[in-house]
Amino acid sequence: MTEPPDRFASLDAVSGVRAAFLTRVPGVDVTAERDTALARLKPEHDARIVELGFSPPVLAEQVHGSIVAAVEALPSSPIAGADGLVTATRGLTLGIYVADCAAVYLVDPHRRAIALVHSGRKGTELNIVGGAVKILSDHFNIDPSDLIVVVAPCIRSPHYEVDFAATIRAQARDAGVCKIHDAGICTASHPDRYYSYRREQGRTGRMLALLMLEPLAVGA
Repeated sequence: MTEPPDRFASLDAVSGVRAAFLTRVPGVDVTAERDTALARLKPEHDARIVELGFSPPVLAEQVHGSIVAAVEALPSSPIAGADGLVTATRGLTLGIYVADCAAVYLVDPHRRAIALVHSGRKGTELNIVGGAVKILSDHFNIDPSDLIVVVAPCIRSPHYEVDFAATIRAQARDAGVCKIHDAGICTASHPDRYYSYRREQGRTGRMLALLMLEPLAVGA
């Protein structure tokens, strides 16, 4: 049976925004390198994307860097060099894969723009979340204090020596964000529900974070 996705109450409360976090898929052998594991998961992920009302997601290459790319349409391949995505286009889904690193959701409750970033140890050191806040502020005229930031399940102590989730929260505060929510769940502590790169020694699947500004209703 397919596991229900993680949902975040703080984002579900925002009308016109859709967010989900796809967890471990039972019955799919992911004891493989990343590309092979993702290929095996793709049919299940594609089915869940449709079932949950998302469009096909824009993906980032995810190179453990700090580039946050603005996107307006679905490209034919992941955005090269990017670890974060931002859009103001309604109906365009952003997607980030993680397995211990944090997927961080940044949502403007006034629905002017959204962002989704991949922030592991290296991305956190480069303050990719702070960079995403700056783009939302500079390019979409969003006051950082209006933003809602959510840190998805990621690896934590005692399974990892660096508490990058705490650093992400601090970086968001330093960037002017007031509404910060952390799932507080360690991926390595719950192998029945989450993939963990460290626990499974690099041969595992990936969770898929999804975020979308919903299209306007006809006549709205």
